Amino acid sequence: MKFVVDKEVFEHLEDVCFGVVFAKGINNREAISQIGELLDYSIQGVENKFVGQKVKESPEMIPYRQAFVKLGINPNKFLSSIEAMASRIEKKKGFPKINPVVDIGNAVSLKFLVPLGAHDVDSAAGDIVVRFSQEGDMFIPFGEKKAEVLEKGELIYAAGDQVKTRRWIWRQSEAGKVTEESRNIFFPIDGFTSQNQEQVIAARDELARLLCQFFGCEVQVGFVNKENMQLSFE
Repeated sequence: MKFVVDKEVFEHLEDVCFGVVFAKGINNREAISQIGELLDYSIQGVENKFVGQKVKESPEMIPYRQAFVKLGINPNKFLSSIEAMASRIEKKKGFPKINPVVDIGNAVSLKFLVPLGAHDVDSAAGDIVVRFSQEGDMFIPFGEKKAEVLEKGELIYAAGDQVKTRRWIWRQSEAGKVTEESRNIFFPIDGFTSQNQEQVIAARDELARLLCQFFGCEVQVGFVNKENMQLSFE
């Protein structure tokens, strides 16, 4: 499997970067209490941080909001995944526990306040690519069966013509979601070399360490930016 960022992406977001973790041979069927505790700790950290401060005005969120504007995405209507999670916690709306892999990803994402996705690669139709959409690309929203047909020019994660995320880091698809049966999982962490690369790398390395610790799985890591636009994983 390859992870590729199309060169056109860097023409719009020159300093965008991606920390990458690929985990093989995970057993996601058994609950792990320590992961739930890590998630609770990260949630508490977000609650404490945003007492008296709006999430959307924080320095951690501003780079993503500015990037959305550059991409023609309204950041008030379409929140990045990390802003949506942090805002939910700030507003005391509760935060779900889903399964061990998703929970550990959310725990790391919230700790470092960076977007962190998780994709079941066994259901992917080819390499995972960050690119702009073409007419006919299909997206199945979470919890639904009917696909949306995209117009040309929207930044997406994709595998073939299967859209894995819409509006870059706004919403993931039903196709490729991580379930208890998922064994081989790709985790991208999105950021910017000039603003939060250290957090992206720290989140990547902590996620890799925790995956090894709790699942005993094979883990590979990488980093993509405009100087290195693709990675290969075996």
